[in-house]
Amino acid sequence: MSEKTNNNDINKNVGPRGRGPGGPGGHGGGMGRIVEKPKDFKGTMKKLLAYLKPFHLSLLIVILFAIGSAAFSIVGPKILGRATTRLFEGLVSKVSGEIGAAIDFSYIGKIILILIGLYMISTLFSIIQGFIVTGVAQKVSYNLRKEISKKMNRLPLKYFDKVTHGEVLSRITNDVDTLSQTLNQSLSQIITSVTTLIGVLIMMISISIQMTLVAILILPLSMGLVIFVVKKSQKYFKDQQKFLGEVNGHVEEVYSGHTIMKAFNGEKQAINTFTEINDELYHSAWKSQFLSGMMMPIMTFIGNLGYVAVSILGGYLAIKQKIEVGDILSFIQYIRSFTQPIAQVAQISNVLQSTVAASERVFEFLEEEEIVEDSVNSYDLEEIEGGVTFQHVKFGYTPEQLIIKDFNAKIQPGQKVAIVGPTGAGKTTIVKLLMRFYELNEGEILIDDINITDLKRDQLRGLFGMVLQDTWLFSGSIMENIRYGKLDATDAEVIKAAQSAHVDHFVKTLPAGYDMEINEEANNISAGQKQLLTIARAILKDPKILILDEATSSVDTRTEILIQKAMENLMKDRTSFIIAHRLSTIRNADLILVMKDGDIVEVGKHDELLEKDGFYADLYNSQFEEGEAS
Repeated sequence: MSEKTNNNDINKNVGPRGRGPGGPGGHGGGMGRIVEKPKDFKGTMKKLLAYLKPFHLSLLIVILFAIGSAAFSIVGPKILGRATTRLFEGLVSKVSGEIGAAIDFSYIGKIILILIGLYMISTLFSIIQGFIVTGVAQKVSYNLRKEISKKMNRLPLKYFDKVTHGEVLSRITNDVDTLSQTLNQSLSQIITSVTTLIGVLIMMISISIQMTLVAILILPLSMGLVIFVVKKSQKYFKDQQKFLGEVNGHVEEVYSGHTIMKAFNGEKQAINTFTEINDELYHSAWKSQFLSGMMMPIMTFIGNLGYVAVSILGGYLAIKQKIEVGDILSFIQYIRSFTQPIAQVAQISNVLQSTVAASERVFEFLEEEEIVEDSVNSYDLEEIEGGVTFQHVKFGYTPEQLIIKDFNAKIQPGQKVAIVGPTGAGKTTIVKLLMRFYELNEGEILIDDINITDLKRDQLRGLFGMVLQDTWLFSGSIMENIRYGKLDATDAEVIKAAQSAHVDHFVKTLPAGYDMEINEEANNISAGQKQLLTIARAILKDPKILILDEATSSVDTRTEILIQKAMENLMKDRTSFIIAHRLSTIRNADLILVMKDGDIVEVGKHDELLEKDGFYADLYNSQFEEGEAS
């Protein structure tokens, strides 16, 4: 069910962003967007501006070009109005029968050439500003992703215990993309819209104050209707987002568990659940889209009323010779230019809210508490033999609840040490502490009398090789997957490691041998073959200390024997920690540490512990009885 939750989280960020088309009196831009408000708008904006500071010169150029582009575009209708007036005057003269009356086409031609020049310059300025803004937006996004990538490697493992993978991915992809798109599209649009709004208003007033007042009076009516429709539709858009996430989550859940669903005849229930959610999505979606779609006819109607009012008033003023006929045409064009930036600014304000909210999540991630800084001490790791000492180790994922209460153990170099105990005893936690995935609450862990906190993390982890129960292989060839243990290894070294892991034989039977590509899910090789490949990877690394999480429970007997042989080769002459689940596999261990509730309750070899007839004997006998029963 966590998959479904993650889908919902992601869908909240990347849901449909419908835009109701606008009429002359305004438009319903951003109707489909569910605006998520930031917790600290001012604080987040300051941080965002800090990222834009290195590009202040580029942004200044963008502002100048945006103003220039808007200015050249705004002047156009006024000049075109003069051409219309001259054309009108020529026609009137001809109709009235004036001697020598003619239309001044040379003047009109000059006006057209001037307009073409102005609009070309305006377009050129827009292209230049778009080019610069795109560069700035992509550089900011690049820097943020780079910082997030570095931050992920500096975060303690406990952070990922409390935050889902979907949430982390959402911040890296959706939130940074939202920020990038806003910078790319909205930054220049804000500048252009504000410049256009101010410039057009000045030009409208210069033509006629009365006509300007009529045009402005229509705006409250438009805005009132927009707010009314937004309020009505917002809840349906929220429901649409919610049910869209549920549909996606349900489909993914059923698809990933398709075999189980078929095995338990769950098709009918799955279809019923899908139908129920899909119905809810249908009802919320059509209502939200219908209301959003109403914006165009409503705004067109109001805009047309505005045009009628302005045309009648303009005609009256032209008759009274207070304005020229061409001014009416210019004014109507300015009304179009006036209402559009108002709607754009309203839309951008919503976009800006969502962008700052996305930025806030990114900055929260970048400000998360990081792991303790690495030590500056330097040691010759080649001389380390592999002895490990645990001294009064105490640890808890939260300070109030300790999992490891007082762990003490001394392991000699080359010993095979098994750690056993019931689920939740702290076996895996000990290994995580050994590799400094978590920091100790108290006590210390020593490797050859060197405190692990005196080693850099990459140095410390370079001493270890791991073979876990959950095998991890990436998309790539078998050769590349084995070489992951030692990136500079030659092909011959990889093949030698594969032979020691008893994996060479099966690889040679494959069509492409070591060059065979493992697919994304690694389901084109068996579980046992995966395990053998991870063992080969560990052998290639040739670590000082080995950690084995027994992983033979899900393979056949023949493969289990091969894995056991491969593990024997791997453990030869090196300190090995074996997290044992099946106690029958650790009879030959040099030392067995029996854990219960975070403490070592028994220490010894297999036979010694059975003779004590204590906790280990109870564990062993219970497993033996279960094996007999099965």
